Amino acid sequence: MTSTLTGTPSTAPDFSTLPTPRTEPEWLERARLVRTVLAADAAERDAAGKTPYAEVALLKDSGLVTLLGPVEHGGGGQEWPTAYRVIREVAAGDGSIGQLLGYHLLWFWAARLVGTPEQIAHVEAEATKQRWFFGGAVNPRDADVVIRDEGDEITFTGRKSFSTGSRVSDVTVLEGVLEGTETHVFAIVPSEQPAITFHDDWDNIGQRLTESGSVTLDGVRVSWAEAAGFRDKVFTPRVYNTLNVPTIQLVFVSFYLGIARGALDEAAAYTRTTTRPWLHGGQSSAVDEPYVIDLYGDYTAKLWAVEALADAVAQEALPIHREPDAVTERARGEHEVRVAAVKARATEVALEITSGIFEVTGARSTASSLRFDRFWRNVRTHTLHDPVAYKRREVGRFVLTDELPEPTWYS
Repeated sequence: MTSTLTGTPSTAPDFSTLPTPRTEPEWLERARLVRTVLAADAAERDAAGKTPYAEVALLKDSGLVTLLGPVEHGGGGQEWPTAYRVIREVAAGDGSIGQLLGYHLLWFWAARLVGTPEQIAHVEAEATKQRWFFGGAVNPRDADVVIRDEGDEITFTGRKSFSTGSRVSDVTVLEGVLEGTETHVFAIVPSEQPAITFHDDWDNIGQRLTESGSVTLDGVRVSWAEAAGFRDKVFTPRVYNTLNVPTIQLVFVSFYLGIARGALDEAAAYTRTTTRPWLHGGQSSAVDEPYVIDLYGDYTAKLWAVEALADAVAQEALPIHREPDAVTERARGEHEVRVAAVKARATEVALEITSGIFEVTGARSTASSLRFDRFWRNVRTHTLHDPVAYKRREVGRFVLTDELPEPTWYS
């Protein structure tokens, strides 16, 4: 399978002339280059709401889609702490594209989550060499997709109301339940095929370029050999299989914080150049206004604090990811509690910053052409994914009773 997605923005550097990043600082610098390209026309692209083919091509050409891939196949060989920081950088330029990259990296990694050693090696080699872009049709709030056993193959049939990445993906991760059982099955399939219909019905107020519309599966055929983690139609579970939730929640945290950083940086640039001081305040420049200085200091301190917590939680999970067969239920549960804590704080701080920037940019900053509201719309849209109160409850119960969260689709 090869990619058919083209159209890198003309403002992007020619990444083919640049050396492949090898270290975390080099990958972060690559992400900053991508952020700069995206930020240049983010407001206009948000208004247009067009399918982000060019933006995905940018992620591919820059190499960011192979960040977690094996070095021997041309990948970055990086780990999750770096990936989360890269997602933050990209989201600071465009929240939608930060989400797309985050979900892509999650589904790229999903082979390690549930696959056999042979499947992991095959998927990571092919995905890295061919720079596949991953989407996913895995929404637990919908009815389960029905999987039927048809001998050497299985078929997926059903509908999901969300499928982030949809039309811009090369491959899509499917999940469903084997008919007559409670057995869940994951598989990676080509996105472009007659049995998959992506519906152009994503029309939400924020994250407008994430291609998160609904999808219909009409008997998508998959070999049993490609059913993730199965041998002779039997799946052997391990605790590591449940790391999908804390990992994706940290992906969420990453693009929430990235969007907040983008809002704060863009607001600061506007304040320096355009915001006028209050006519009765006695200041000649907005940057000398005491309330403006105070709010920027407050927002920045809060953002720095949550970024530091997010980085710490990501580092704490490294032993789990490095020794997946050794992770215990206790270690998994304690990690989920820490993730819940940072998810709660990131949600609150990102919402506060993205709505509060108008206090320091002034009335004229509400002009539709600037679309400063996109930062709040983006955060507000995705933070409704699951109620943050339940994240705080996980932390509170752990503190009071040492209760660990039960692994579910949301904890």
